[in-house]
Amino acid sequence: MTRIRIAGLVAGLSLFSAGLQAATEPPLVINITATRQAQSNVDSLASVTVIDREQIERLQARSVPDALRGVPGLGISSNGGRGKLTTLFMRGTESDHVLVLVDGIRVGSATAGLTSFQDIPIDQVERIEIVRGPRSSLYGADAIGGVIQIFTRKGGGALTPRLSASGGSHGTQEYSAGLSGGGDRGWFNIGGSHVETRGFNSCDGLPFPPGGGCFTSEPDRDPYRDTGASLRAGYKLTDTFQLEGHYLRSDGDNEYDGSAFASNSTQLVQDIVGARLDWQALPFWHASLSGGRSRDLSDNFFEDAFSSAFDTERRSASWQNDFALAPEHRLTLGADWLDDRIRSTTAYAVSSRDNAAGFGQYQGRFGEHDLTLAARRDDSQQFGGHTTGSLAWGYRVSPTLRVMASWGSAFKAPSFNELYYPFNFGNPDLKPEESDSYELGIAGVHATFTWSLNAYQTRIDDLIGLDFSNLPPIPYQVNIDQARIRGLEALVSTSLAGWDVVANVSALNPENRSNGANRGNQLPRRAKLMARLDLDRSRGAWRVGTTVYGEGQRYDDLANTHSLGSYLTLDLRAAYSLRTDWTLEGKLANLFNKDYRTARLFNEDGRNVMFTVRYSPTH
Repeated sequence: MTRIRIAGLVAGLSLFSAGLQAATEPPLVINITATRQAQSNVDSLASVTVIDREQIERLQARSVPDALRGVPGLGISSNGGRGKLTTLFMRGTESDHVLVLVDGIRVGSATAGLTSFQDIPIDQVERIEIVRGPRSSLYGADAIGGVIQIFTRKGGGALTPRLSASGGSHGTQEYSAGLSGGGDRGWFNIGGSHVETRGFNSCDGLPFPPGGGCFTSEPDRDPYRDTGASLRAGYKLTDTFQLEGHYLRSDGDNEYDGSAFASNSTQLVQDIVGARLDWQALPFWHASLSGGRSRDLSDNFFEDAFSSAFDTERRSASWQNDFALAPEHRLTLGADWLDDRIRSTTAYAVSSRDNAAGFGQYQGRFGEHDLTLAARRDDSQQFGGHTTGSLAWGYRVSPTLRVMASWGSAFKAPSFNELYYPFNFGNPDLKPEESDSYELGIAGVHATFTWSLNAYQTRIDDLIGLDFSNLPPIPYQVNIDQARIRGLEALVSTSLAGWDVVANVSALNPENRSNGANRGNQLPRRAKLMARLDLDRSRGAWRVGTTVYGEGQRYDDLANTHSLGSYLTLDLRAAYSLRTDWTLEGKLANLFNKDYRTARLFNEDGRNVMFTVRYSPTH
């Protein structure tokens, strides 16, 4: 019955989309991440979502996870409120199976293998690109589920200041300021932001068996504070040379529920610095050289007493060459280098590793047929050589309708924790996780009405999991798991009766295919059904909107014994133009005060409200 309801819901959305009418041309949306080159979403053979600055402000997103919530195929799990650990499951893959870039620089913790999305200051973000499906053939390790790239504000144009101040539930205060500008050859943007909140009790944990959640009971508020800053500037040295640099920093304090065996507060720093040189060497040859460094630093405490420190640094460089072979035919050749280093109070047997890679991509059009081929060879200091590839084909049935098919292989290198964490938890003999993915899609563009329907399957082998056969004293990591994930994504956006309508439905079957008692079970924290509907309308000085978001039932464990119930939330938002360049905004989230969990025993926010005054000149 569940499969029938899912299929019916998707089919219903598709039929609904087929009947909508609109009258003007849709805006052209450009993405860079799918092919490492600028390309319109209409021409892309990948499943791509782009969230720009206008959408972030229209939806009144308070954080990067808030902006990502409801992206097709993307599940989010939070450990209890603002600033707490947030993990993503893209198309049902693991939380560390998504590659994250900030202005082209690879980010994330080399020890945990995760990115602290919750700490990236949303006010410094210009655009977020989400590419669903494997991208190891272009980016190497980690991109089994896809790639998320965050671009900071670029600036340019007339000298323009911006200011905003917000306040709301849980004593939350947010402030931001920035200045951007530029001339004929140069551009810059500088910005800063601060957020602090008293928060709420993150976890209703159980300290003793059967235990769960945070494995402790600390029924108090868990506050969060973070200060962010960014700088991005560029200059066109000549007609063929262009240089750009960027810097992003997040510095904060986070309190949560923990124990003397771990910690219950963290002082954290994330910073990313990078530079890029573009050279139009010849009319048909564009070359770029980029490099940078990202750091994930944390000092951890229990009741204000120092307990541990985990500092990771990732240095990377890329050299890319794009050749226009002929009209509608492009070749890309390049090389990447990555160096991971860790420094911590916990002793690791190995504290650094590097990876060198070469990649190539061909994109061509033959009449109504589009073709993309890519291949990459990674040479890891730890794992030796690893080759991945991808193939995508598209056919334009008509000027407004296209069908697509693709295949891609990918892999995930084990993190330092999985390999070397002491007390027999890590396993230095682990192999990389490997995957093969297939996708079929159909998409249409009709005036302001766009829609798409995609079906996919991903099979993952050598998944890293815990082996409990050596208990006591502690389980250790082994390549024992397998997974098969099948899914459907349906999207539609249009204008209807004066309202902007954006809707999507994602149906998943994330199945554990490992041998043993858990075979056939649903993978933890993945809902089989997710859906989102946004309605927005502007009238005079007012802009109003609503978001309805829901997820089906999930489980918090491999054995599927701890259920996380389905839920539906409703958000309301409004903005009023007080005068030129000044706006008053308000958002009422979780209107019906729905009590739900995305991780067992970790609390989500109930009904909450935020108000914002924003100064943002339009010139």
